[in-house]
Amino acid sequence: MSQKPTTVVFDVGNVLLRWDPRNLYRKIFDDEDRMEWFLSSVCTNDWNAEQDRGRSWEEAVALLVREHPDHEAPIRAFHERWEETVSGDIAENVAVLKRLRETGVPNYCITNFSSPKFVLAQKRFEYLSGFDGIIVSGDEQLLKPEPAIYNLLLSRYGLVAEDCVFIDDSKANVEGARAVGMHAIHCLEATDLAAELRDYGIAA
Repeated sequence: MSQKPTTVVFDVGNVLLRWDPRNLYRKIFDDEDRMEWFLSSVCTNDWNAEQDRGRSWEEAVALLVREHPDHEAPIRAFHERWEETVSGDIAENVAVLKRLRETGVPNYCITNFSSPKFVLAQKRFEYLSGFDGIIVSGDEQLLKPEPAIYNLLLSRYGLVAEDCVFIDDSKANVEGARAVGMHAIHCLEATDLAAELRDYGIAA
């Protein structure tokens, strides 16, 4: 892929926002092993992903409470205290986003996120409302790395895959973007996002 991208597409969780259910559950469990068991056996990633796909929180909580009645309070906390799972933003990456906007670089977002929780996040972090276009998985009943969610961004906003560089902390999601023809950056804690974008010819 030789064409230089002109448009930047961001993920949100752990690219712009520091999200981890442990931020909440360390306040609930005083034993790390019990917390890890709970997150691997009760409020699992697969269970949470269905809210990202559009399942209501009421349905999701009721399902787990039926299966794990002895853990009703911590199950309900995932929904009722969700904002505590976000410890803040990743300042250096948010600064990159803001510089892109200041210089007129088109910027979009594809995020695996529950619809009502994304609304909460936008109220807390105003820059999440400033994208040129946003695809929220919970609104569309699609999840990364399914090809359809990337293609929806392209078709809805009239974008060309080769013009876009996609940024995500998930290797699978990065590979999903590349599979539809986008450039992509696997953004980890140590990644210098501004430098990675400069390598693509985008000043950030």
